[in-house]
Parts: sequence; C-alpha cells; structure tokens
Amino acid sequence: MAKPTLLVLAAGMGSRYGSLKQMDGLGPNGEAIIDYSVFDAIRAGFGRVVFVIRHAFEKDFREVFTPERFGGRIDVDFVFQELDYLPEGFTVPEGREKPWGTNHAVMMGAPVIDGPFAVINADDFYGRASYQAVADYLNRVDGSQNRYCMIGFKVKNTLSDNGSVSRGICEVDAEGNLVSMVERTSIERIDGTVYYKDGEQSVAISEDTPVSMNIFGFTPDYFRHSEEYFRTFLAENSSNLKAEFYIPTMVNKLINEGTSQMRVLPTDSPWFGVTYKEDRPMVVAKIRSLIDAGEYPEKLW
Repeated sequence: MAKPTLLVLAAGMGSRYGSLKQMDGLGPNGEAIIDYSVFDAIRAGFGRVVFVIRHAFEKDFREVFTPERFGGRIDVDFVFQELDYLPEGFTVPEGREKPWGTNHAVMMGAPVIDGPFAVINADDFYGRASYQAVADYLNRVDGSQNRYCMIGFKVKNTLSDNGSVSRGICEVDAEGNLVSMVERTSIERIDGTVYYKDGEQSVAISEDTPVSMNIFGFTPDYFRHSEEYFRTFLAENSSNLKAEFYIPTMVNKLINEGTSQMRVLPTDSPWFGVTYKEDRPMVVAKIRSLIDAGEYPEKLW
C-alpha cells in the first residue's frame, strides 16, 4: 500500500498578516507551522509532501523548504497555482485579480498525485491527532472512490481573541457523514456566546458545532470531479471577478448529488493559526507548551 500524500496549500500570501507567513519562524529554532505539519504527517505515515505555491515567491520558498530541511524523511514536490492556469478554451476575464480559490489550488496537484491524499492550509496548526485520523481513514479507503473525510473541529476551539473569523459550519448526519458545509463569516464569542453573521443578523450557535478548518482527505478521483465542475463554475461566473472555487463548493455539490460521501472525523484538539499579526505571540506560546508537554522535540529536524 502506497503511503498517502500531504498537499499543502501555500499559494496565499496572507494579506491580513502582511508577509509570507508560511515561512514565519514560530518554534524555538525558527520552525514554521509548516514544519510541525510535516513532522506530524511523517509520524502519521505520509510519504510525500506537495506544496502548492506561486512563481512569485518560488525562490524564497524553495530555499527554506528543501528535502534536506526535513532530514530526508519525506519526499518533497512543488506545484504552482496561477490565475491563468485554466482549462482549454477559457481565459482570465479582463480585470480579474483574485486567484481562483482553494479547490483550484487542490487541482494543481493532479499531475503529481495518483493515490490518496490529504489537503491542509500552510498556516494552520492542526495537531498530531488530526494527521493520524486522516491517514488511518485514507489507508482504509485506498483503492476505492468517492469516499472522503475531513476533520471536524469544535467551533469553540477555533476562535481568535483578536477579531472575528470565517469558518465552514458543518451539518453532520447520524452516521457521521457530512450533510452540508456553509462558509460563515464574522464568527466570534460575544458575552460568552458564539455568533456568526447572516447578513445583518447575528445567529447564535453551540460551542461544539463542527467546523471545517480545511483539512481534508481525498481519493484521486476527486481531481476528475473538480476538473469537470470547474468548467461549469467558470462558465457561470465569468462576469464575477471575485468568484472563487472553494473546496466546500465542490464537496457540497458531490454530496448533494449523491456522488460522494465525506466522513467527518470529530476532534477535541484545539486548532490554532496566525489569522492576525496579534495572534503570533499566542501561537509561539502554544507551541512552547506542546514542546514542554513532550508532544514535540525542542528541535524538530
């Protein structure tokens, strides 16, 4: 059985954070969040990491995240997401500046991935248990099609003290499968209650509501589904210069039409990441506490 691949979405420059945060050293020896993600993936049995990046910062990124950095313990590949990487017959609409979104980024991995794979954000710290759960699931479904998974974090474990956040709010059936995933904005705790914004209205939700933090497990047929539907998406959104082809867009379509099934793997683990610059000291402190608790060595590599 081939080891699963880790596909890291690192093409976003992090405009709110103000720098290439994928390379920001947060660990005691300059480790970035990516380092901890790759370390956890190796422990969970992943055999290769593929970074989705942009040509604009290729040189800087490649100089940092070399195979040697990871001690030769995992194979490393790079693919690129650019605005004009479109199916034959399509061109970038005049005035379009935004990239095409997270599922477009996932599609960039198709030429180099032919087995089960996990997708993560470069700047999110998911924790060891998340990688193990996804790897175990992918190993069980290796060779099958349309059986996917995602980690469902409790919304209370994904909030920022420094501002509101956007999350994919999930509805899950009695068997633990995803029914729907809706992107909600302006999620924050106010006077002890978690709310999201629906237009001008604030809607209260349970603190244990499962949310997506963009850690998924797929079998390679997902690339074919994405390529087919991306053509429809482009045709329908050619006049919308800000439309993005998100992972939940694709997943919801496949679930709603009965093509695919996505198992939601619940976790009590806290998610953390640098959404705002002010989050950085908290992330540094949390990594330090995990090292002190023996979860990670002082020096990763």
